[in-house]
Amino acid sequence: MTLKQHVQISRRSIGLLAQLSRRHLVSLALNSVLYALLPYVPIYFSARLIDALAHGQSGAVLTLYAALTVGLAAVLNLAVGYLNAQAEIGFRETYAAHAWRYGEKAMSLSYASIEDRSVALLRERIKMENQTGYGLFYLQRCLRNILTYGVQIIASLSLTASFFAAKSVALPGKMAFLAGVAVTIAVIVATNRKSEQLKNRLFASYVDGNVLLEKYNRYLEHYTSGKDIRLYAMEAPLSGLAADLYHTYWMRERHTNLRCAGLELISTLMNYALRLGIYLLLVSSALSGGISVGSIAQYVSSVMLLLTAVSGLVSAVQLSLVNHVYTQRYFSYFDLPNPMYQGSLSVEKREDNQYEIEFRNVSFRYPGAESDALRSVSMKFNIGERLAVVGKNGSGKTTFIKLLCRLYDPTEGEILLNGVDIRKYDYHQYLALFSVVFQDFRLFSFSLGQNVAASAAFDPRKVAACLKEAGFAPRADTLPQGLNTALYQDFDSQGVEISGGEAQKIALARALYKGAPFMVLDEPTSALDPVSEYQVYRSFSEISGGKTALYISHRLASCRFCDEILVFDQGRIVQRGNHSALLSEKDGEYATLWNAQAQYYTPGKTE
Repeated sequence: MTLKQHVQISRRSIGLLAQLSRRHLVSLALNSVLYALLPYVPIYFSARLIDALAHGQSGAVLTLYAALTVGLAAVLNLAVGYLNAQAEIGFRETYAAHAWRYGEKAMSLSYASIEDRSVALLRERIKMENQTGYGLFYLQRCLRNILTYGVQIIASLSLTASFFAAKSVALPGKMAFLAGVAVTIAVIVATNRKSEQLKNRLFASYVDGNVLLEKYNRYLEHYTSGKDIRLYAMEAPLSGLAADLYHTYWMRERHTNLRCAGLELISTLMNYALRLGIYLLLVSSALSGGISVGSIAQYVSSVMLLLTAVSGLVSAVQLSLVNHVYTQRYFSYFDLPNPMYQGSLSVEKREDNQYEIEFRNVSFRYPGAESDALRSVSMKFNIGERLAVVGKNGSGKTTFIKLLCRLYDPTEGEILLNGVDIRKYDYHQYLALFSVVFQDFRLFSFSLGQNVAASAAFDPRKVAACLKEAGFAPRADTLPQGLNTALYQDFDSQGVEISGGEAQKIALARALYKGAPFMVLDEPTSALDPVSEYQVYRSFSEISGGKTALYISHRLASCRFCDEILVFDQGRIVQRGNHSALLSEKDGEYATLWNAQAQYYTPGKTE
């Protein structure tokens, strides 16, 4: 990484921290400066107090130095305490705002990026690196240390400058003083650098395993896993897996800590050797009248703080540069673009829902795939038509729906809305045309009404009507707080657990609540019992109303309620027609699928 890149990352990181919480950044900086000065108040005034005693100064002078020593230290400590409190409040603000950045980014990404496993792994990695200690939050520690140690270096040099200005101290003594400090600093910097490299290597090796352990712990802790763990006696193998991972980390950490301890021993010995040498030099100078007794304590303390500050500053800068690699990866996720063209044309709002969709020679290939998921698909939707989409797994049904809803754009060809390429329309206005129940829909741990409305605020009457139409009204009537009852217990201990079939009915009610002109139902009855499924089929016309409805299903019996059926096979539409017409084509894909299912429901057809 070049110096320019390091500077750019530093500036951007500091700018982001200020954006998340200016209070935190300012209080952190001021606190670092004042905290750095704290030890120098007693060092300086204690030296003056000792000299005053040695020279027989009056009690008033001694009292003044004592009062300044205690008073200034108290004032600085109070200021540091106040700034610590402000920094803590600011940190909470920063942490909360930062946590929400992941949600905002996920919602702004294209759906293709959401489905991209490499993007998901990048997000998981930077989250884990932040938890391990790297990334944006580690920058705060580096900034605090750089400021603290920088101020201490300036203060230490200021308090030792008088030693080199003293004419009574011989030049060889001054040179020996400088040489000892320089050599000790070099050794401390070298050993600290090596220790930090060892620790960085250790922490970096934790990331992938920590991602695995995080998923592993989520599985163990989630209540839905408890049944499988107990019924299949999984306790021992799961515990063994965790034990092996932790043992591996412990052995790595033990080896690293032993090496770091050896390096620290070297720097500690050098530190004390220098301290002894400085004491001998200063005592010798004091005996010859070169320096005062109080100055001995001042110089020794200042030099020791100087050694610590130089070592700490170099370490902080080194860690900051190492951290830039992680911060760069962090920003690489938040810099991921949304390649979906957003468009600018407004979608005409029509009371008659007269919208027409046309697929014109549409082909699509998923990123990294070797073949097309859809091949040269051409068709039109008739307004108000109830259309079924059927086919084997992997035939292209779901891909067809994703393209229709513009979660992806075609690789070739175009999709038209009222004769205009859908990419030219405002993206969010186009999405507003569709009410969709995907097979892998998601309900949230909010209230029932909020789940149906997909909003914090909702119309109770409209929600109740949609739930009734979706067949959930009998269950809704039994809920303790009605529409305000929380689903699941993630946030509310009084929340209710619902079955898969009940969840599917709520998802259907959510699609009805939106009231968009196009309704897409992807396996909407897969979790329903036969009676409920039959009721949905019977009321399909009422549910879809005058809307264009697409119904994706593996259960071909449901297709009889639709006006037209699209049969997909290997990414192509191989048949199109109503149930009777397609069934009459004895060698067609639809008849083959129908007969394969019908044999299990026709007496004498199964062995």
